[in-house]
Amino acid sequence: IPPPLPKTPINSHSRSPRASPQRLIPVHKSPDFQMTSNGFPILDAHIGLWPIAGSFTISRGAKTEAVTVIAELRHGTVVGRGECVPYPRYGETPEAALSALLGMRDAIASGLDRNALQAAMPPGAARNALDCALLDLEAKRSGRRIWELLGRRAPEPCVTAYTISLSTPDIMAKAAAKAAHRPLLKIKLGGDGDPARPAA
Repeated sequence: IPPPLPKTPINSHSRSPRASPQRLIPVHKSPDFQMTSNGFPILDAHIGLWPIAGSFTISRGAKTEAVTVIAELRHGTVVGRGECVPYPRYGETPEAALSALLGMRDAIASGLDRNALQAAMPPGAARNALDCALLDLEAKRSGRRIWELLGRRAPEPCVTAYTISLSTPDIMAKAAAKAAHRPLLKIKLGGDGDPARPAA
């Protein structure tokens, strides 16, 4: 039996009393995956919840799980996947992104490709998920890397920042000391008491 839906709207900064194992919210009945008669892929999408170790706090709020929307394109036995994180600050919600993706089922079944997608959907999280799913599917079916399909150079390793979540100076200092082996730290600030946080 799936867990009950939360009573409050889900967004990327939703608070949760505790992290739980990754789960999917059953928002619709998924169809049986089969090839369409014209040979184009079938689109499905769902909302996923991914627990965070502890909590992640920034100036706009805290969260204990990440909410994503996942698009899946199945062509025979091959599945292409793409994912997005709708942000409330851009007027996006997981429910709206999911609805936008499911609204593209007929277009995908009729042969919509990556080029046509750019005009078929407005820029945003939902289009990003579907674009990535189309790329992933094409790469898997052709046996080529995504950067080859895009005409780009192979990616190289790069340094990324590890974020220290917003908290009291003492707690942030301990978190920074624990992550001292990382090459680059990003410290979240929130207004009151900020000078003491980097100093700690």
